[in-house]
Parts: sequence; structure tokens; C-alpha cells
Amino acid sequence: MSTTPSPDIERAIDGCQQTDVTPVHLNADSLDSTAPEYLRDLKHEFAEEGFQPSELTVTGCFDADCSLATQEEIDRIRGYVRAASFLGAARVTISVDEVANDQKVRPALKACAERARRDGVTVELDAPITLE
Repeated sequence: MSTTPSPDIERAIDGCQQTDVTPVHLNADSLDSTAPEYLRDLKHEFAEEGFQPSELTVTGCFDADCSLATQEEIDRIRGYVRAASFLGAARVTISVDEVANDQKVRPALKACAERARRDGVTVELDAPITLE
């Protein structure tokens, strides 16, 4: 059991004020880098233009039945999860067309989703497997 109190979303929403910001959906391919310096400048530019990233979509590739390739791909995706958190996006959608070995990929994706949750980002999976 966690000692951290659960958030009271209704109380937080009651204190909200409307703002003139346009939410945007980013594709990971449109980012030149996931380096903090680049993301900091991008976040500043978004704010200057009145945009707020709300979702980031990344395409994953798990078509090789290889633990090393799976780990490398998860590390790449984790970099985008960190980028989403840095930019303030609440959700990352991982889109995967093919999974060679779901017994290797599912635990890696579950760990990535748990890490994202700890960073305040929700992971959605658009793939031929589930996280369950």
C-alpha cells in the first residue's frame, strides 16, 4: 500500500481556470531529437505559439525474435516516454504492427508503461498484443 495520498481529481478540476492553449498531438518521427536541450527549446516554442503537446505517438518495431533487439527498441521508446513527460504530454501511444515473440515484448512494454506511469504519462498500446 502506498503512503502517498491519491489525487483528488474533482478538487483539482474545481480549481481550474480556462486557458487559451491549443492541445497538439505529436508524432515521434517529427521530433529531431529527444535530447533535453532540444526538448527545452521545443517546449519554449510551443508555449510561445500557444500550443501544448497532449499526446505523442511512437511506432515500435518488434519483428525480430531477439532479446537484444527488443531491449534496444524498448530503450528507444523509453526515450520518447521521457520526451513526452518533459514536454508535458499526458499520453504516449505505442503503435506496433507485428510482434515476433510476445513473451519477450509484453514484459518489456509493461515495464515501459510502468515507468511512464511513474513519470505521469499514460501509455496506450495499439498492437496485436495487450499489456495483460
